Amino acid sequence: MGHIVIKNLRKEYIDRRRRRRNTNDPDTCTGDCVLVLDDINLEFGEGEMVCILGPSGCGKSTMLRIMAGFDRAFSGNVTINGKKIMGPSSDNIFVFQHTALLPWMTVRENVGLGLRGLKNEEERNARIHEYIEMVELEGFEERYPYQLSGGMLRRAELARALAVNPDTLFMDEPFTGLDFLTHMKMREEVVNMHLFLGKTTIVVTHDIDDALMMGDRVVILSGRPANVKMSQKLDFPRPRDFRENPELGELRNEVFFMLGVNYAI
Repeated sequence: MGHIVIKNLRKEYIDRRRRRRNTNDPDTCTGDCVLVLDDINLEFGEGEMVCILGPSGCGKSTMLRIMAGFDRAFSGNVTINGKKIMGPSSDNIFVFQHTALLPWMTVRENVGLGLRGLKNEEERNARIHEYIEMVELEGFEERYPYQLSGGMLRRAELARALAVNPDTLFMDEPFTGLDFLTHMKMREEVVNMHLFLGKTTIVVTHDIDDALMMGDRVVILSGRPANVKMSQKLDFPRPRDFRENPELGELRNEVFFMLGVNYAI
């Protein structure tokens, strides 16, 4: 399982130059420096589902990509299971915000993409079937992505990510573009799979209710440059219901307030 430690994480971008380049003036050779993440310190336990909230553009997805090894241009230290992140790994799988299934492959082929190294074909096919069944896509194994609904695409991506048995699963706004009912169903499926498999799961979301319903921990980032405003363990029993649990309802109101929005209009 993935034990994640983030220490003194700082991330800057170089903005586009606004002045014409002048070789005699070094200040015009590069753009302005934009600080995105500033001194982030966090620790996530093994098997935790952590939901990260924050204003749009504050650096949530940037931090997720850094943890997953896709962005190495930062200062500070990020480790998973005591090992410094040096790049992407099959132990740490990323589910992208927009569908990343390969359109020329069937559901079966997409789910088996990370299992090509398995020499035993029987074992490989059994694992593919196991995860297709887990996300309830039986009967759609030979369909191509264009033949699937939005919810089916998300479930196929989730099956592909889980099939390689990662220690850590990173999910960047996994319910983007889904209708309300499919969103609710997918949220339930992700929680159930997390409880069943116990993988460390880091979810970036804009949905406060998703974060409080799904997470074992909620992290709230400030506006840019982002720092940690809250990192709170959620010890509420499941299933969770804001109407039945006044403390959870009060926390929901507090999170809305921290993010600068009204929960009642």
